[in-house]
Amino acid sequence: MQEKLDRYLTLLLEANARFNLTAIRNPEGIRVRHFEDSLRLLEAASFPGKRVLDAGSGAGFPGLVLKIAEPSIRLTLLDATGKKVRFLQSVCDELGFSDGVLCVHGRAEELGHDSDFRERYDIVTARGVAALPALCEVCLPFVKTGGVFLAMKETPEVYPGAKRFGGEQDEAFAYTLSDGRSHAVCRFRKVTATPAAFPRSWGKIKADG
Repeated sequence: MQEKLDRYLTLLLEANARFNLTAIRNPEGIRVRHFEDSLRLLEAASFPGKRVLDAGSGAGFPGLVLKIAEPSIRLTLLDATGKKVRFLQSVCDELGFSDGVLCVHGRAEELGHDSDFRERYDIVTARGVAALPALCEVCLPFVKTGGVFLAMKETPEVYPGAKRFGGEQDEAFAYTLSDGRSHAVCRFRKVTATPAAFPRSWGKIKADG
């Protein structure tokens, strides 16, 4: 695992010098705030053998780190920015993950209505800066009944409205990184199918705050 993480780090630093993938540019910061942070998700759910979607994957956090740590997962990396998806594909090729990872360029709120993706995943992860209500509306439609949505946030948050999208919130998983930063994973179980009207367009989601 460490060899692949080190290679991933090198590729990330090289690419980040050409275009912005992460605001954290020093190796130790990436190891702690990206790699270590992503790996803590392994304590929030059981990943071995699961089908996983990482929504808004960006430079590959947490999805690609999880794949390195748990190669048995079947991973979809989804992002709306083409250059990020091309970077993710290049890393997967370099690390030998071409058969175990699907890199998809698209918008989550649109693909959430696509039968190839909708309610197909055991676990969906998101590390975006969007508000929790928006993340739940966009991500829960990808989770199959009995699966979980894991939203990575800086602090534990509560969102009862997830029931609209078929979700039920569990107690948050809180943790502290080795640099002293406190983070949390907000966990939602998928208890019923998401109504066909969701997710709405991003404009409507944002209009609701």
